[in-house]
Amino acid sequence: MSEIRRKLDITELNRKTIDEFKESHKNKIIVVLDNVRSQHNIGSVFRTCDAFLVEAIYLCGICSTPPNKEIHKSALGAEDTVNWKYFEKTEDAIADLLSHNYIPFAIEQTERSISLDELATEKHKPYALVFGNEVHGISQSVIDLCHLSLEIPQFGTKHSFNISVCAGIVLWEFYKQLS
Repeated sequence: MSEIRRKLDITELNRKTIDEFKESHKNKIIVVLDNVRSQHNIGSVFRTCDAFLVEAIYLCGICSTPPNKEIHKSALGAEDTVNWKYFEKTEDAIADLLSHNYIPFAIEQTERSISLDELATEKHKPYALVFGNEVHGISQSVIDLCHLSLEIPQFGTKHSFNISVCAGIVLWEFYKQLS
């Protein structure tokens, strides 16, 4: 029984090299961070995007950008594998995505948001997933540019997840549907 439960050594995980990652097929997903202030959250999102083969991250507004020691602490090198671009205004990032036929979804609780468990994606379409600031969420002007809002069902007393946890949940659902 102990042989089945033995923890794998990192060399046994058969992970891609940086070059293999760069050359591998990516899911047609771009993550947009709208004024995320925590460098640790940004790093965590980089790491999650690496895990789910996300095409790129758009860092907007007050988001810090690599190279950054604090981002690296949680990204653990994913900031070197996942492509990223900086935009001063999130609205400009959305305009860029729309010009390339990406479908932007705000990950936010809105009057007409749909539950993540009701999501049905189309495999051939590219998506942009917008995640907001830890306190204020996604700005209304950005929500207004998105095709729809998605929210994660929650059953406790809190009304939101940490942005890096939220990104992990949403990206896993998109990965399952698009892969």
